[in-house]
Amino acid sequence: MNRNILKLYNIAKKDTRLIVGLMSGTSLDGLDLALCKVKGSGVDIQLELLAFETVEYSASFRDNIRSVFSKAEVDMKKLCIMNAEIGIEHAHLVNDLLNRWSIDPSDVDLIASHGQTVFHAPQGLSAGKEHPNSTLQIGDGDHISVHTGIITISDFRQKHVAAGGEGAPLVIYGDYLLFNHPVESRVMLNIGGISNFTFLPAGGETAGIFATDVGPGNTLMNQYMQAHFSKSYDKDGELALAGEVNNNLLNTLLDHPFFEQHLPKSTGPELFNLSFLALAQKKSGTEDISASDIMATLCQFTAVVIADNVLSLAADYPNLTVYISGGGYNNPLLMRQLQAALGDVPLANTSVLGMNPDAKEAAIFSVLANETIAGTPLSFPKLSGAPAVCFGKISFPD
Repeated sequence: MNRNILKLYNIAKKDTRLIVGLMSGTSLDGLDLALCKVKGSGVDIQLELLAFETVEYSASFRDNIRSVFSKAEVDMKKLCIMNAEIGIEHAHLVNDLLNRWSIDPSDVDLIASHGQTVFHAPQGLSAGKEHPNSTLQIGDGDHISVHTGIITISDFRQKHVAAGGEGAPLVIYGDYLLFNHPVESRVMLNIGGISNFTFLPAGGETAGIFATDVGPGNTLMNQYMQAHFSKSYDKDGELALAGEVNNNLLNTLLDHPFFEQHLPKSTGPELFNLSFLALAQKKSGTEDISASDIMATLCQFTAVVIADNVLSLAADYPNLTVYISGGGYNNPLLMRQLQAALGDVPLANTSVLGMNPDAKEAAIFSVLANETIAGTPLSFPKLSGAPAVCFGKISFPD
């Protein structure tokens, strides 16, 4: 037997596994690294977050990703190069942090790498069903495995697409295993580049569960800051706090067919980008409003879209709480706007559930990798778009 397959077999038999989860989202701000101790599998799974850090990308590395990110046409040579370079860079970041955390790489069972999404093309955004759902993440898992010496599971979204899903969101599987509750209905909201949530009705039954993208999170705000101020994001919402919401622009932004689609659905920066904003400004006659007013309006846009979808559930589930994670919860204006839009629906971050809100997505991919090795496919029998599959491609160090 191949020694790597034997090692994988022995890892699968272990009661507890040490897994490093890696997440790089559409905000392109950096790499989240979560060191997780995962015990058991399936509904008996237990996860302990041992260490977490977000490592910011250098400006040049971020610019290299942007050159192949969410574009209809790219330099194929550059795309090919970045697939390798991202994998190598992520491996180096893993090695650096394991050293800083005093963890021997030989003690780590698995790396779970989400990769860097560069294009997401579900049928709902590709204007017809003649093409299948498709999505592309780069940051080659073989490079990560070879440069760390650790078995790596990557390319999670492709299996989801192949089995009939849209490739996003995947967190439904981990959210259900970690956060379902016997009496409280929960919306597990993540605000990254795109806003998405998992709905977990009380009782732990899988029939009513779904996960969905709902629209932009930070992506439009971040793109605007990058284009006009050469900044990655609006730190603490400072620019937006100096402006006022323009209702003409807001209503035009909201007047898009995507928001009329039934849940669940998925989207990405392929739709919510600066061209989308420019068209809305032209239609609403708001091309000359200030940058601060644009940012305040984009922030309110994100809040309203999230709240509209949550409130559509709240009428039928009065014992509903929203638990937020992701970079968006660090924006104080967005949090105020969101709570105001939610009204009486409680809003808290996931730290009250014992999960660092910045680490949640990286930790979830550790759960998905654990289930691939030690669990069984999780079924949501009444939910289309959530196939029962084990995720990821497995890369050996040699």
